[in-house]
Amino acid sequence: MKKLILALLLTAFPALAAEQTIDNIVVEKSARKLYLRQKDKNIKEYTIRLGPNPTGHKQQEGDGKTPEGKYIISGRNPKSAYHLSLRVSYPNAADKSRAALKKVSPGSDIMIHGYPNYAPNTLFDVIHKNYDWTAGCIAVTDKEIEEIWQLVPNGTPIEIKP
Repeated sequence: MKKLILALLLTAFPALAAEQTIDNIVVEKSARKLYLRQKDKNIKEYTIRLGPNPTGHKQQEGDGKTPEGKYIISGRNPKSAYHLSLRVSYPNAADKSRAALKKVSPGSDIMIHGYPNYAPNTLFDVIHKNYDWTAGCIAVTDKEIEEIWQLVPNGTPIEIKP
């Protein structure tokens, strides 16, 4: 039943008009905003939540930070532990080099995702409105990730700003 509902929701979002094709994403960590963009114009805006230590660039696995810099959406996981997830291409070569100099793991699995599958949405609606709750990912509501999933193709550039 859940798969049927998800399929219906995913088909319910109309495709953007050709003149509104999403060609980049900008995340402003300090404002807790994610923007789907066409060229220099914001087309959609979402309130996001981050990890427990969001200030600054991710340095190593487990630091609770979201990376900063230019990446791409490198894949998607419909069977994620969270309601859908889009993979951010962290770590890049510079991130790996920085971590290697410190002899630490840079971490991985940075995603844009919805709520955890194990938790009721009513609980996470309250948490999401008031707290940063991820391990370093970029979280939106389940409804929002369904829309983002439809609008953002793999390979889309994403810039994550402080």
